[in-house]
Amino acid sequence: MDAFISKQDRHRGDGDHNVQKMRRISNVSWLASKRQVHKTLKNRVNGKIWKREEDDDDDEWSLPTRTKNSSKKVKLTPAFEFSKGNGIPKKRLNKRSSFVVVDLEGDSEDEVLEQACIMNIRARKRARTSDSEAVKRNHMYTRLENGDFANASLGTSSSSPSSASDMKSNGSSSRTRTMRNLKQAKIEARPKCHQCMKNERKIVVPCKKCKSKIYCVQCIKQWYPQMTEEEIAEQCPYCRRNCNCNACLHSSGLIKTSKRDITDSEKIQHLKYLIKSLLPFLEQICEEQTQEMQIEASIQGSSPEIAENFCNNDERVYCNHCATSIVDLHRSCPKCAYELCLSCCHEIREGSLSSRAEMKFRYVDRGSDYMHGGDPVPCDFENAEDQGEPTVVLWNANDDGSISCFPKEMAGCGDCVLELKRILPMGCISELKKKARDLVGFDTERADSMCNNSEAGREMLRSAASREGSKDNYLYCPAMNDIQEVEELFHFQKHWVKGEPVIVRDALEVTTHLSWEPMVMWRALCENVDRETRANMSEVKAIDCLASCEVEISTIQFFKGYTEGRRYENFWPEMLKLKDWPPSDKFEDLLPRHCDEFISALPFQEYSDPKAGILNLAVKFPPDLLKPDMGPKTYIAYGTTEELGRGDSVTKLHCDMSDAVNILTHTAEVALSEEQQTAIQQLKRKHLAQDEKERLEQDKLDHHSIEQLGDCSGSWKEMGVSKIIETEKQPSQISEQLELSHNQPRGATLPGLPSEGETDNMCGALWDIFRREDVSKLEEYLRKHSMEFRHTYCSPVKQVVHPIHDQCFYLTSEHKKKLKEEFGIEPWTFEQRVGEAVFIPAGCPHQVRNLKSCTKVAIDFVSPENVQECLRLTKEFRQLPKNHRAREDKLE
Repeated sequence: MDAFISKQDRHRGDGDHNVQKMRRISNVSWLASKRQVHKTLKNRVNGKIWKREEDDDDDEWSLPTRTKNSSKKVKLTPAFEFSKGNGIPKKRLNKRSSFVVVDLEGDSEDEVLEQACIMNIRARKRARTSDSEAVKRNHMYTRLENGDFANASLGTSSSSPSSASDMKSNGSSSRTRTMRNLKQAKIEARPKCHQCMKNERKIVVPCKKCKSKIYCVQCIKQWYPQMTEEEIAEQCPYCRRNCNCNACLHSSGLIKTSKRDITDSEKIQHLKYLIKSLLPFLEQICEEQTQEMQIEASIQGSSPEIAENFCNNDERVYCNHCATSIVDLHRSCPKCAYELCLSCCHEIREGSLSSRAEMKFRYVDRGSDYMHGGDPVPCDFENAEDQGEPTVVLWNANDDGSISCFPKEMAGCGDCVLELKRILPMGCISELKKKARDLVGFDTERADSMCNNSEAGREMLRSAASREGSKDNYLYCPAMNDIQEVEELFHFQKHWVKGEPVIVRDALEVTTHLSWEPMVMWRALCENVDRETRANMSEVKAIDCLASCEVEISTIQFFKGYTEGRRYENFWPEMLKLKDWPPSDKFEDLLPRHCDEFISALPFQEYSDPKAGILNLAVKFPPDLLKPDMGPKTYIAYGTTEELGRGDSVTKLHCDMSDAVNILTHTAEVALSEEQQTAIQQLKRKHLAQDEKERLEQDKLDHHSIEQLGDCSGSWKEMGVSKIIETEKQPSQISEQLELSHNQPRGATLPGLPSEGETDNMCGALWDIFRREDVSKLEEYLRKHSMEFRHTYCSPVKQVVHPIHDQCFYLTSEHKKKLKEEFGIEPWTFEQRVGEAVFIPAGCPHQVRNLKSCTKVAIDFVSPENVQECLRLTKEFRQLPKNHRAREDKLE
């Protein structure tokens, strides 16, 4: 008993000692808190007070401000801050906000110190309580593990150890599942970003206009870099109709593509103008059919009954010999179904039918070092000049004008006489010509009014040439907002009927500003195709502009080079380009939103609209018939401002059968380092030295061959020797030629337009378009200087079938200068800026060089003013070899 009492006294003494210790700690905490508050008051007398920008009565939402270098939300700490002479602040919570608002009105310093100490004591009490509860839980779990269930559970008298373990495990797993479900429910309750459809983004920007769409900061930075968060808050991309999320990019009909509604009276005027323009060609077709029917009547001895050639609407009837599309009358073999157009029938009767045999266009790969000015690797080279000329086919008509089927060796049967067949109803063309004549007689005011319009103002013209004594040095160049009236259509027709190009500025300003970045288009493509097609799109076939041949490259690497550039090991820029990507016949299906955006940007939609252009003949095809591929087509290519002379990112000289309009939708500038620029200048000198060396060798070969023929007069020898000596001096003038190559002509502008220095950052492509009347002189120049040009594998051009249709020439600034000196002709030369639409008339040869990485979208159309050029070019393409690259899609 004594021992128990002494133990109790000793325990009570220890308790008194602990109480005294706690009191000393409390006093120290009070003094520490008091000193800390006084220190805070002293250090923050001159501090600033954070306040939330909106008041309690403000109902509008405002964006939280963020630092420029961080994308994470900054949480403000509840520090005591105040300004001079306003007393000590007191914390309170805004009812409508989780931010701490500082109140400067209020209590004295002692009251604040007392409240601070009370808050510290309460915080320590809560900490002790939580620690005590944690100790009790751990103690209970320990007793449960040891089998002491009597004190742990009042309602259970006995239980097995395994059931206790299961109880603990089930409770723990239940709590884990509950916490996981609560966390998942909290995440799912968050609103989703409309762009990426993710709801784990912590910082999002809601739209004030629609109040339903939000965009996360990550998507804004990646896919809408030109827009600020404030602009998206005022009106989100979905409300602006330029959202480039996958769902919106795969939707069509979101925007109105037509710019102006045409009245009924305007439609009547347009259709009469169309009929009047087409009447001469209807008469020509009708005359050819009448002549063929007369020949058929003489063969049969009576009025012929022409059988119909049945074909499906999804089939295109074409001539087996020249591949030209057949519209109506033609001749067909009843045995082998060999079909022949009326033009070939006419040539057979005249004995002028060409075989159009396939030709070998062979260029030998002489190694990478040769393409950069080095020596070629040894190879067996077959001279293209030894392949022989195409022979004339011995296919003659019978005395009565009938034509037998082609021989078997020429894909015919050679047994039967070709029968005259038709596709359209009998007399359809002649009836159409009669109706057209009747309609044209009612109205002739349209053409007169079009020609009597006043000249366009000088602010709508752009200087593009400097021909002496010519009135067409300026091109019609209005702004998009200035051509919405009917009068401007007449101005367009006035220049268009003369075969002049037209430039329309700011075509993209009237659109919704949908992104034309290649990565946006590629992302839309990958989401809109099946898995197999998506896998095939991981690589693309690009054209290497130095070797003029296709190379396979990763799609990501290609687009990375679009913005960052690519180079060879010797620092020479590597220029790649994608032509017609994605395939134009699938453009509307794969990129429907971009297709609508492009059509809405087209100027003069009476001509250019591929769906509803009232003056676009390509729209007039019956809906159930197979139509030619008119686009849109996308061209994505690298580019550089400096003219390289070899391996430039160019579209070589060519001529389209139909009219076209080309819009520059996006550019990216790639800067060249000083080291790369130095290497380029050194390689240019090697290129010029290689050119002069091969030119000298070719001159010696020509000189030797002429001497063998015995046709060398003394005067020619002197001239030849002087020419060789002059050529040998050329390498010393390489530096002078390099300086001339920098002085490339650029399209000047009038005072009413921005100067070149102000718009260099907007310029993307350099265009050269030749006049139709200069084509013959241009062809003569190209044939004369063909060896000075390089094509596939940088080999000299030694074979020319057609100087323009071969598409193997690009005239550099030096060649354009020589062309004007020797033949007195020059092209329209101008720079295309972002958002500008260039109209190219059919029959005008043109070439393009990219000054930056460019994305261009083009579409073809057929205007009534240029139908004659389309027919003329059809005759030219018919004479090309069967395997000529220009014949693939030109004769549809």
